[in-house]
Amino acid sequence: MTRLDPYRFAGRTAVLTGAASGIGEQLAYGLAHRGSDLILVDVDASRLEPVAARIRNAHPGLAVATIVADLSDRAAVSSVADRIPGEIGLLINNAGVALGGRFDQVGVDQFEHVMNVNFRAPMLLTHALLPALSAHPGSHLVNVSSLFGLIAPPGQSAYCASKFALRGLSESLRGELIENGIGVTTVHPGGIRTRIAESALIGDGVPESDIAPTRKLFAALLSFPAGKAAEQILRAIEKRKARLLIAANAKGPDLLQRLLPVGSAEIIRRLTSVSVKAASRSEVGAGR
Repeated sequence: MTRLDPYRFAGRTAVLTGAASGIGEQLAYGLAHRGSDLILVDVDASRLEPVAARIRNAHPGLAVATIVADLSDRAAVSSVADRIPGEIGLLINNAGVALGGRFDQVGVDQFEHVMNVNFRAPMLLTHALLPALSAHPGSHLVNVSSLFGLIAPPGQSAYCASKFALRGLSESLRGELIENGIGVTTVHPGGIRTRIAESALIGDGVPESDIAPTRKLFAALLSFPAGKAAEQILRAIEKRKARLLIAANAKGPDLLQRLLPVGSAEIIRRLTSVSVKAASRSEVGAGR
């Protein structure tokens, strides 16, 4: 079995998408602390530039570039790839968007938007930047999937489809790229305290009365600190781990799915239904 040396951060360039907030922001700080030059990508310039400014102030010897781009747009993804130099040591595909609603409540355009950001953009960036990774001995690729790349609860068909696809791509690439000295890590975060709940899209056909309870339930599950998650990811990169699960609410369902590959789906469906109903009752009780 081919084994790779530990990943060396210092003196290498890292490309990071979704860098303006949440796990991405904390990864940017952690990478800078370890001595990596940075190319930070995000759709939100108002949040991205302050992150870059903080890093430049704290680490004046590092090169920190920013690229503002909507990764749901294929041409924008190609433009990002064209602006990245010939050699990079690390690519972290972290940007993502959530979408709530049953399959029949979600518009096709909405579904495709999620697939474009969560799967097509990482696929295109990885494909375009593979020569740049290959040119740097000992480079590494990280794809941030999700707990919902391991299990598929009702009401998350688009998000699950995108994150399962990213997981499949990552696992296949790991087998292909290791012979070239490139490591691949697939990350499956559970409930990380980020802005994903407040920024999540809602299916066009979701009744207004269901929106607040669903957001409340989603937000309640997001309790694991983003900084702690970022540190776990960086340690996994250094150790060249193939897969990283973050937070107990990712590890528990993963174990359940492994033990009951068929029966776990019904258990997850019932738990989801009970949780949504409880959140709905609490909203009514609060007079909202």
